[in-house]
Amino acid sequence: MEKKLLLGDEAIALGAIHAGIRGVYAYPGTPSTEITEYIQHHPLARERGLHSTWCTNEKTAVEAALGASYAGARVIACMKHVGLNVAADAFVNSALTGVNGGMIVIVADDPSMHSSQNEQDSRFYGKFSLMPVLEPSTQQEAYDMMEYGFELSEREKLPVLMRIVMRLAHSRAAVTVKSEADPLQMLPCAKDPAGWVLLPANSRRKYAALIEQQPRLEQLASQAPATRYEPANVPQATGILACGIGYNYVTEVKEAAGQFNVLKVTQYPMPTELVRRLAQDSREILVVEDGQPFAEEIIRGMLSADYPVKGRLTGDLPRTGELTPDAVATAMGHRPQRYFDVPKSVVGRPPALCQGCGHRDVYTALNEVVKDYPNARIFADIGCYTLGALPPFRAIDTCLDMGASITMAKGAADAGVFPAIAVIGDSTFTHSGMTGLLDAVNDKACITVVISDNLTTAMTGGQDSAGTNKFEAICLGLGVEPEHVRVVVPLPKNMDDITRVLREEIEYNGVSVIIPRRECIQTLNRKLKRKKAEKKS
Repeated sequence: MEKKLLLGDEAIALGAIHAGIRGVYAYPGTPSTEITEYIQHHPLARERGLHSTWCTNEKTAVEAALGASYAGARVIACMKHVGLNVAADAFVNSALTGVNGGMIVIVADDPSMHSSQNEQDSRFYGKFSLMPVLEPSTQQEAYDMMEYGFELSEREKLPVLMRIVMRLAHSRAAVTVKSEADPLQMLPCAKDPAGWVLLPANSRRKYAALIEQQPRLEQLASQAPATRYEPANVPQATGILACGIGYNYVTEVKEAAGQFNVLKVTQYPMPTELVRRLAQDSREILVVEDGQPFAEEIIRGMLSADYPVKGRLTGDLPRTGELTPDAVATAMGHRPQRYFDVPKSVVGRPPALCQGCGHRDVYTALNEVVKDYPNARIFADIGCYTLGALPPFRAIDTCLDMGASITMAKGAADAGVFPAIAVIGDSTFTHSGMTGLLDAVNDKACITVVISDNLTTAMTGGQDSAGTNKFEAICLGLGVEPEHVRVVVPLPKNMDDITRVLREEIEYNGVSVIIPRRECIQTLNRKLKRKKAEKKS
């Protein structure tokens, strides 16, 4: 055994490698991105030839992982919480097909929306899908749970959802790891068509079996290695049900040690017997969980209506935002000590597009052109270019989800908006924008689509983009007229050319696509530094 200082994401990645995975399937999304990146750069992963290329979106990632599981391989699929919405069709149905090789779907939630458009709680997906859910409290547990999760998955023939949160994903701790990895794990290919073909007759049988499996999954949750009950040193103390990272925050209140009955929960379905024991030993229960009141709602339904349960729903913990040690200490009746006053003279620094970014020139051109169109609306998407909503540009009117810009622009055009302009990034376009463009082509919608191509997935750190050097061919294949697929180079010196092309395509009564193409300034700088270092060496 040896110790390593690892991010939570890195602990998960190393745990997966050491458990003998054959591949990772993912789409980059903060705070989950580093899981796949760690595997991509790990020497043993390269030596073993583990599959680790980025998928086009989260749905294709889960489907590919399920296909590898069918073939007998241990695999993981990684994404952030909103990515699970994209993958939901495959994810939910995978509980009915079941798995062959062990499969863990790792989802990183983002309470407080540090880099997301909502703060949904992925545990609801696990409950909805009737599959086991793991929620580590520490980086060590995240590492250890990978081998345990694969064994659980293969034993129960079900995919396993592992839910982490931003503070665990992006904080470091010392983790004791195996000095040698397990061999690559591989089972014989699945051979039961009745289990993998979800015709209604098969699905009804599989669903009934999944329901019957739930009591065993609940029992397994109560016996999970990291789940435990810690009784207080005093009778009829307040009980605390601490989920995942919430347990860490409880243990940080040192002056309360031994004064609370604590049930640490790291696996779901909720371990009913342990919850009832906690309730029997306690005069009330405080539920400490990072995210939405998932466990709080469940135990309210399990216990009598007059049993006092506190948490986010009662206001004892904040209803929104991520959990904090101070909030937990206050809820436990211990005011946190403050050693420093909050600075009052610090000026806020909102995010901004990088100096030299091609998106800046795109928005400069758009703002110049739409001055002539008082009813113009610009529908944007998820990516660096979403910052076009902020000063100095204030150039976009909407941003909903990955791929929504094109379909929202089409709907607005259907309702009479002119001009309706969509701005979408290169990676987002291949993720979920292509189907919207096909809808627009089939309906002959009067929209102008700007695919701002910086040759990378820039917002999450510069990962490969699935459509690089393919966008003209994709648009032509989807039916956009060749003369209305235009490429420009977004530079200040080309502003007259860019604004001319925008005006021409806005006036075209149909679907037009403009592709401003210039490499991300950050990835370009990294390439130049590498080349400089190579020359020196």
